[in-house]
Amino acid sequence: MIGKLRGMVDSVETAHVILDVGGVGYLVFASGRTLGRLKPGEVAALVIETHVREDHIHLYGFGDVAEKDWFNILMTVQGVGAKVALSILTALTTDNIMLAIAAQDKAAFKAVSGIGPKLAERIVVELKSKVGEMPATKPVTGKTVSMKSEVLSDVVSALTNLGYNRTMAFEIAARNSKPGASVEAVLKECLKELA
Repeated sequence: MIGKLRGMVDSVETAHVILDVGGVGYLVFASGRTLGRLKPGEVAALVIETHVREDHIHLYGFGDVAEKDWFNILMTVQGVGAKVALSILTALTTDNIMLAIAAQDKAAFKAVSGIGPKLAERIVVELKSKVGEMPATKPVTGKTVSMKSEVLSDVVSALTNLGYNRTMAFEIAARNSKPGASVEAVLKECLKELA
């Protein structure tokens, strides 16, 4: 199995890169985010996930380990294959994926090409219990937040009713939540921050 490749970028296409490693050109599929950082003629190193099937061997490349880990986690959801996982990683950063799952924001996933309402719901439902274990490149809210908090839920609901998207509402509500604070107090702090 191949775990990492370092070589000269030969060419970058829409869905893959050809990486020249010692005179051998490896075709590596990658997210648009990773491909956007690669320039022909430059040296690049990619973390690799190797998929061996009866009819093919595919290499998937990632800019960092967190992106590779998310690729594998996303593919545990029924209906999410490699192509859809790469589409998600193209549209959302690893931190945004974790935040969208924590916030149960199906709309964030429905906006990704190839994902309909049922698959978006399956992603947030199936990965909700894993959100604490998931890799992120930095802390999302800077503190641990219980998803069962009624105050947090009510504040998120109020902010979404005011027109803010669910992920943003969750992040701001989580950041402004304090133990024992009322809905009104947390909402007031959130609105101050948004003003």
